[in-house]
Amino acid sequence: MRSRTAIWFECKIQYEKTMEDGLQKKVTESYTVDALSFTEAEKRIMEEMSSYISGEFTIKDIKIAPYKEIFFSDEEMADRWYKAKLQFITIDEKTEKEKRTAVNYLVQAGTLKGAVGNIDAVMGGTMIDYVIASVAETTLMDVFEYNKTKVDDKPEYEQQNA
Repeated sequence: MRSRTAIWFECKIQYEKTMEDGLQKKVTESYTVDALSFTEAEKRIMEEMSSYISGEFTIKDIKIAPYKEIFFSDEEMADRWYKAKLQFITIDEKTEKEKRTAVNYLVQAGTLKGAVGNIDAVMGGTMIDYVIASVAETTLMDVFEYNKTKVDDKPEYEQQNA
């Protein structure tokens, strides 16, 4: 298990997909990319999807994802993405009351039980008390991380400031 914190964008792509019966069907699929801006997210999803889709596709929507951190699984069967809402428990020293702060994560796993196990594997190494408030399967097809490919390949913000 590993985790990655970044600015994530959820992108919806529409294209003609050849179904198992050989018929063409227009489908809309969701993906997540690591980017610094909407412009970079659009560029990244177009680059990533052009190698998977033969033909034209349309970007229907790009929005900032409701999570900042993703837990990636090393398991071969981990082919689904789950949105997890965790509540971090702290005690207010003045009032001595329990305070819960909700944080969303994206978790890769093969099953719902596997997603809960992956959350516990990552969070078990921390000192903070937490409660898993909810875990739900998403419609995300895949997550594309930013990978530095060349020595001079920099994120968009570094290119602008160089």
